[in-house]
Amino acid sequence: MLNRVVVAPSGFKESLSAEAAADAIAAGVRRVLPDAELDLVPLVDGGEGTAVALAAATGGKLVTVPATGPVGETIAAHFALLGSGDTAVVEMAAVAGLSLVPRDLRDPGATTTYGVGELIRSALDSGVRRILVGCGDSGTSDGGAGALQALGPGCWTSGARNSRSGAGS
Repeated sequence: MLNRVVVAPSGFKESLSAEAAADAIAAGVRRVLPDAELDLVPLVDGGEGTAVALAAATGGKLVTVPATGPVGETIAAHFALLGSGDTAVVEMAAVAGLSLVPRDLRDPGATTTYGVGELIRSALDSGVRRILVGCGDSGTSDGGAGALQALGPGCWTSGARNSRSGAGS
């Protein structure tokens, strides 16, 4: 008798990515059903793991670039180029996610999406025609103002002064 098992978990916030969860579940299934055929299908919802999952599903690749993290430091972030070559996936969690904010600095008014804009700019510079932005697992609440600023436009306060959002603004 052929046993076929589909393992399709989402991630476990600040613990396991969807891919790691699928691998762990598969290891457990293999202990009980060593001859089973397993299909691992990590699921994502726009948050952590989205770029990796979509790159893998389309034969694409991850592109690692330096970008501004949620508390203002430069980090190694990434976006995905999908297999078609004309679409990029920018994952907010990869550059402004909650897991990147140290517990003692978790003040959403002081964090920024500036790095999301930097990833969008890098994706545009790679020549893509379309960009998908996954907004899950954010450690910010600037409404994308930081991302907009990274792309060039200023954000003006009611007093007509340019305001930098989050991370030391």
